[in-house]
Amino acid sequence: MITTAVGVGQRLREGRAAPPDVSVARTPRDAVVIFVWSRAAIWIGALFSFYWFEPNRHPNAARWDSPLLHELGSATDVWARWDSVFFLRIAEHGYDHASAAFGPLYPALVWVVGHLLFGHYVVGGIIVSLATALGAFVLLHAAAERSLGADGARRAVLYLALFPMALFLQAVYSESLFLLLVLAAFAFAERGRWTLAGVTTGLAILTRIAGVALLPALAVLAWRRPDRRSALARLALSLPIAAVYPLVLWRQVGDPWAFAHAQGRWHRHFWPLGGVWQAFVHWVPAGAGHAHALAVNGEGLAFLILFVALTVVTWRRFGAAYGVFAATSLAIPLSFPSSRWPLLSLPRFGLVIFPFFLAGAALTAGRPRLHTAVVAWSALGLGIAVVQWALWQWVA
Repeated sequence: MITTAVGVGQRLREGRAAPPDVSVARTPRDAVVIFVWSRAAIWIGALFSFYWFEPNRHPNAARWDSPLLHELGSATDVWARWDSVFFLRIAEHGYDHASAAFGPLYPALVWVVGHLLFGHYVVGGIIVSLATALGAFVLLHAAAERSLGADGARRAVLYLALFPMALFLQAVYSESLFLLLVLAAFAFAERGRWTLAGVTTGLAILTRIAGVALLPALAVLAWRRPDRRSALARLALSLPIAAVYPLVLWRQVGDPWAFAHAQGRWHRHFWPLGGVWQAFVHWVPAGAGHAHALAVNGEGLAFLILFVALTVVTWRRFGAAYGVFAATSLAIPLSFPSSRWPLLSLPRFGLVIFPFFLAGAALTAGRPRLHTAVVAWSALGLGIAVVQWALWQWVA
């Protein structure tokens, strides 16, 4: 039901009909096909990189190779890197102060699937990520189809599949689940199903605290409804659901605000949009090589400029609700910059801001050369990121 309903409100809000070539597919075959071949290609690429470049792995890889990340061999373990250990630790043993920054919903699902698989939590995490990624691909296709047509929907899904950070959609990370819930929350809101929109928003916040960006965005849609009070009240159901997060932390670590206090462990501190300023003035951290710093900060700055431009396109092309979501989602990480690397992980944060892919598909409509350039540069960046990930190099 959701897959054929997304996007109706966009045309009504903007006072224009959908393009003449819009067609509503009952089964989003394109989304499924792109999902299958892209996930398979990334998986093969990661394993090839791991075995081919194995002697050149990061020298500290053995230290990061927690026993929690070893299960059925490299075919699956390659998708458990870096923050994966925190999700697995929560799933197996519950929270501690270090893991408090990670929302409880994804590790809870990993716990369920891992138990069904007799304790294979890495495999459970991969299954959860892949299943929710498939749902996200389908919902994104539906969100794009009504306003951009079938060709636009294919482009939007393709841009998601080839985005340089798309490898996280099958890793033991929460990106896939969060993206699915965000898309579902918009779909329910645009259909006027505000109770489900509120519940889904609460679940998104339980997955990642950045889910609070849904509240002002969906409030824009609710305010335009004839029954705005009822819509806003039902959207507010998200708040008691989101409150489960601090309650769990209170019970397990004795601090309901541990998720905020844990940010200091990653050298992140609140400074409204401070990441923008630091991105231009804080280029070479202490102990970092100039060439490496130039590459890391240059990548982050390039993505920041791209994301700001796509936010403007989103607002103008798809309306205020989508624009507010994109702008707020971007402002959150920029307001908690890393003191060492100001734009740390910004490309990965952009992966779950789905209006960016709608905006990209809108920009390339009728521009085959621009479309080819987007695909080529995205695939190049994705290939580099997959190699980095397989070799325990920091990605995003």
